[in-house]
Amino acid sequence: MESIKLFGGYGKVNPHLEDQSPHQQQSASKRRILILSVASILLLTLIIGIALASLIHESNSEPDESPYLSSSNPAESIKTVCDVTLYPSSCFTSISSLNISTKPDPEVIFKLSLQVSIAELKNLSSLLSSFNDVNSQAALKDCVSQFDDSLSKLNDSLSAMEVGPGEKMLNLEKVNDIQTWISAAMTDQDTCIDGLEEMGSKFLDEIKAKIERFSFLFDAKSAV
Repeated sequence: MESIKLFGGYGKVNPHLEDQSPHQQQSASKRRILILSVASILLLTLIIGIALASLIHESNSEPDESPYLSSSNPAESIKTVCDVTLYPSSCFTSISSLNISTKPDPEVIFKLSLQVSIAELKNLSSLLSSFNDVNSQAALKDCVSQFDDSLSKLNDSLSAMEVGPGEKMLNLEKVNDIQTWISAAMTDQDTCIDGLEEMGSKFLDEIKAKIERFSFLFDAKSAV
């Protein structure tokens, strides 16, 4: 995914990899894939939080005051959404990579982000299940369980947006419910990361530092 480019420096080949046995190289490669995948999923969920923050902002505005529906330019609409976050540039780059071509309002951005995140979480859950690392077996098993719970919460959020013709996808009550579900999903993913610390990967601290920077985006609602 394009969002994983944000972690570009962490995908470089370990210069000491040549000195490792084939088994050690395979194990290191799997850990790198796992950590980058988890980081990517966390970022996707944070994108959802960004869009949700903009929806809260819109729901608190008068209809004729909302800036989101006045622009037919996807880039301008995404910029408006991201301007309420603490890191508008990173937000814009991440959401723009989703190639939104439909009506560029916050509800569309939010729903698309949910769909992409759900798909990636499913892929990650399958990846975790395929690993056979004795040293981190318990942590991986916990992560599968945590991501399954996250999937349930995100699917609940997506289902809440399914409405009939002419009906509004979101209202204040739905937004509050979705806030709760997404916060729970983030907690599940944080729990997974805590467990993966026991794997002892040299990339973990660097990836966590990146995630911590983006974690403030999820709290963008506090800046609205």
